[in-house]
Amino acid sequence: MTSPPTSTPQQSFLHRHLGPSAVEQQQMLRTLNLTSMEELLEETIPASIRLPQDHVVRSLPPNTDEQQALAELKALMGRNRTSRSLIGLGYFGAVMPAVVRRHVLENPAWLTAYTPYQAEIAQGRLEALLNFQTLICELTGLPVANASLLDEATAAAEAMGLSFAVCKRPRARRFLVDRNVYPQTMGVLQTRAEPLGIRLEVNAPSAFVFDEEVFGVLLQLPDGQGRLRDPTELISAAHACGALVTVAVDPLAQVLMAPVATFGADVAVGSAQRLGLPLGYGGPHAAFFATREHHKRQVPGRIVGLSVDAEGRSALRLALQTREQHIRRDKATSNICTAQVLLAVLVSFYAVYHGPAGLEAMARRVRRLTQAMAIALAQVGLPPALKPGFDTIVVETPAAANILERCRTAGFSLRVTEDGKGLGLSLDERSTVEELEQLLALMAPGRVHPPMAELLEASRGELPVPERHEPWLQQEPFHKYRSETALLRYIRTLAAKDFSLIHGMIPLGSCTMKLNAAAELLPLSWSSVAELHPFAPVEDAQGYRVMIRQLQASLAELTGFDGVSLQPNAGSQGELAGLLVIRAWQASRGQAHRRVCLIPTSAHGTNPASAVMAGLHVVPVACDPQGNTDLKDLQQKAAAHSDKLAALMVTYPSTHGVFEVAIREICTIVHDHGGQVYLDGANLNAQLELCRPGDYGADLCHLNLHKSFCIPHGGGGPGVGPIAVAAHLVPFLPGHPLLACGGEQAIGPVSAAPFGSASILTISWMYLRMMGATGLRQASAMAILNANYIAHRLEEFYPVLFRGEKGRVAHECILDLRPLRSEAGVDVEDVAKRLMDYGFHAPTVSWPVAGTMMVEPTESEHKAELDRFCDAMVAVRQEVAAIASGAMDRHNNPLKRAPHTITALTADSWDRPYSRQQGGLPGNQDPAEKLWPAVARIDNARGDRTLVCTCPSVENYAERSTV
Repeated sequence: MTSPPTSTPQQSFLHRHLGPSAVEQQQMLRTLNLTSMEELLEETIPASIRLPQDHVVRSLPPNTDEQQALAELKALMGRNRTSRSLIGLGYFGAVMPAVVRRHVLENPAWLTAYTPYQAEIAQGRLEALLNFQTLICELTGLPVANASLLDEATAAAEAMGLSFAVCKRPRARRFLVDRNVYPQTMGVLQTRAEPLGIRLEVNAPSAFVFDEEVFGVLLQLPDGQGRLRDPTELISAAHACGALVTVAVDPLAQVLMAPVATFGADVAVGSAQRLGLPLGYGGPHAAFFATREHHKRQVPGRIVGLSVDAEGRSALRLALQTREQHIRRDKATSNICTAQVLLAVLVSFYAVYHGPAGLEAMARRVRRLTQAMAIALAQVGLPPALKPGFDTIVVETPAAANILERCRTAGFSLRVTEDGKGLGLSLDERSTVEELEQLLALMAPGRVHPPMAELLEASRGELPVPERHEPWLQQEPFHKYRSETALLRYIRTLAAKDFSLIHGMIPLGSCTMKLNAAAELLPLSWSSVAELHPFAPVEDAQGYRVMIRQLQASLAELTGFDGVSLQPNAGSQGELAGLLVIRAWQASRGQAHRRVCLIPTSAHGTNPASAVMAGLHVVPVACDPQGNTDLKDLQQKAAAHSDKLAALMVTYPSTHGVFEVAIREICTIVHDHGGQVYLDGANLNAQLELCRPGDYGADLCHLNLHKSFCIPHGGGGPGVGPIAVAAHLVPFLPGHPLLACGGEQAIGPVSAAPFGSASILTISWMYLRMMGATGLRQASAMAILNANYIAHRLEEFYPVLFRGEKGRVAHECILDLRPLRSEAGVDVEDVAKRLMDYGFHAPTVSWPVAGTMMVEPTESEHKAELDRFCDAMVAVRQEVAAIASGAMDRHNNPLKRAPHTITALTADSWDRPYSRQQGGLPGNQDPAEKLWPAVARIDNARGDRTLVCTCPSVENYAERSTV
């Protein structure tokens, strides 16, 4: 990051990232009775924390244009050595079908959608996720699967948490773990078990001791050494003592194996990475989680379920767990509030592309190649130490180091066993006869063996465990789209049902749906970014390591802190990691008894959930009528718990959308009572280069790179939630068992990969390089201007619930819709659905205050779009007035019947007391440009009562088609 800017203002990325032009900015400022942007910032941000206008960020050079930034990053990532990885350990070579890469991974219609809270305009990604859930249920034999989790290690930890939560025996705190689970999984389990008082007992499954203190078991099939064993007897023994059994299973092996449910498994977890996802130096990847019907209400994350709409048609929506943290808070079963949606969607299309026959052929070929390779190795004097179970071979030889180096020189990466005496290699769908011949020549030079093709021909590919015999994955989507023409049309059909940033503004408060520029996303397709194993030798990842160091330095300086960990692969994981770091620091001072966490009642619901998972006791702090933290209550709570206070979790700007003037005082109060200040960085988009958490008293914050730093939301994931910490906390940043990272007194890993979802860090690197510090300051200021412009335009029609000391909001505002209920019987949900008819995705609904809308326009939306949104909101308010006056029926009106589908508008009959135009095309919209809701309003309650989370069978489809 050293080159000077080379672009003119017209070519500058900054001028394309910001929505309003210079002329429009002046128009908006005049509307607010302001003369300059600086005047707005003075009225918005307390002077005591505001950075000077000439603040210098040493780690960021001046902004540059797209081509220069891409050239610099390409040169940097070119320093990576992308060998053919056979390391395995849960990460494998995979081939994403070109049609899927082209039409999903590189398609902004899929990339820029958000979590499907408004299901009527999210039916496409919901169907793709239902396909994913169906795939997982069919693979594992378990009836309930979620819409993905962050990674396999996290999924295993969540399974441990579920098993612990449902156990009703007070003394049951032992969790038995197969000693051959993947090392990264073991590390995350250890990190997550200690705060909850869970005792991990790691042993060979044959040595497990079951008694009433055991609540759960974790097995790995195949295990870290590649072994496959029938676990039926062991699972029966676990059940006899009342324990639940989780099996971490490889999805490609599960294609051939009998479903783990037939062995008795209660939970199945794993990574779907090898089903078409690039290695990406660790992510992002989609994990899976499936369980029995009895535990469906304890499942972490999201579940897509089937319901019906107001017109009686099948419709999909998020079920059960939708934003449950915001309702249950410290009683939530998990702090995970999203999923790896984009990755799960890619996996679902991979399964649709191959179908069950293609997946079985692929799995059988991998197994046959493994058998053939094992025979060949034995014949050249390198007999496998264990009988290969599915795809992995381990050989023990004194020549391990020499073999490793020869293979490495030739472009292959193998795994060294923990004792350093053996080598492991794991085959995958990219493995070929020719590749294995080359490997044999490298591993045993000059030794003769039968041709690999002959050995492959003789291999039957049988497994050492019961195999799958019943037909599976018979649902229509996995059989209907065999040609590429059919598949690309299916992908296009689903994309056309979803609202994303290609259609219009998504003004979701606290979610920051800003531009995800094409130049930021291009590097994801480079092999130097996509094809590196997370446990590759350090010398192979020099480009990644430099890019990571540069990003860490920039994020640290932008937040005013001294160190950054990029490992957390979601905001929820950043919260947990941050609190664990605080706990470790407190313990290092002999203060391990500090377990109280103060949390304002306005906080994100993940905050209290994370605190409980970190072993802390949540004490809520009240907010005053202006939405600020109640200083008197904070002082009283801090004093009352002074000897036990660990931390305060505070969001800034506040969850109510204002810069609290007393933030320094808040931090001082907590510090005076021995606590640390954790700042939730969800709203950092209003702060970059305007103020810094480390300057005004915070000790640590997490950052949402998928919000403030342009990683696309992908329909609800991937995300990245790094933590930035002050100097005294740096030694405790998360480590990893397989790669040196973190601090000298590191807490354990919180994610499977050392640097989390490393490949998408390139997006944020590009954003920072193209924006520079000056650009970031302008972006933050523009976000504040856009929000205040909307608040000003709408305050006559909807009261703005909270404002700062000088009447300004931050980067978002909360509109109070509660009066509409008493005035006209209209709820906030009615307005949200009606906005679809006007061509908009609704803002955040009923959070943090029930009956309100939180609006965040971001800096990327231009004035015309802001005005279009305001015009729509004003028009809706006029419709409400018509209902209140009696001009519209109180129950049969455009708001209560919204959204209006094209099917309803083109039906032969129309039974509504308003015109079709008024119902479906209000505001003189062009019907050709409108994203029509795929379904009418969905019955959410019915969906929860009768949860269906898999595709209908072929028989169901047949029955439906004959009705």
